[in-house]
Amino acid sequence: MAHKISEIYQILFNHYGPQHWWPGDTPLEIMIGAVLTQNTNWQNVEKAIDNLKAANLLSLIDLAEIAPGHLAELIRPSGYYNLKAGRLKNLVTAITDQSETLDDFFAVDRETLRDRLLAIKGIGPETADSIILYAAEKPIFVVDAYTHRILLRHDLIWDDADYNEIQSLFTDQLEEETPLFNEYHALLVQVGKDFCRKTNPRCDSCPLLGV
Repeated sequence: MAHKISEIYQILFNHYGPQHWWPGDTPLEIMIGAVLTQNTNWQNVEKAIDNLKAANLLSLIDLAEIAPGHLAELIRPSGYYNLKAGRLKNLVTAITDQSETLDDFFAVDRETLRDRLLAIKGIGPETADSIILYAAEKPIFVVDAYTHRILLRHDLIWDDADYNEIQSLFTDQLEEETPLFNEYHALLVQVGKDFCRKTNPRCDSCPLLGV
């Protein structure tokens, strides 16, 4: 298993090169993106974030004070905008209730930070881990639908493998390094988009053919 996990990473890195993830100018912008990207594509998230930037709302204080309905309208391009506005408000409220700054909120060990994030309504494991890895820059492996699909099609997991089981495949086999986890997740997303699609996968030309 260790060989397979390492082989997949090396093949993808050789094929694609560095991915420079996650898009975002600040940790807060990355956190917002992690919430908004649920059930939509990144282009729609960018439109929503651009709306927040135009309205000068990319600060904890401003996001805490904005009315949920106004926030929902600004992030409408991301889809499920009322639901996501509520999740963003829950996230910002949790941060401002517990810390004076975002740096203070992140200044705890990884497990404590994860527990705090998962306690927020609407924040699940994938979103929490994306925030931890990309915004807080702490080493944790992010599992998403692409990861599940790629591993399943290469017979590395069962269909009913859960988030923690899949995450453990990577954390048990790889060095616990933020840049490595960052790069690996980004590479899996890219090959998932390009080749390992949910429908009409391009298996014959996939760089992971034969793995």
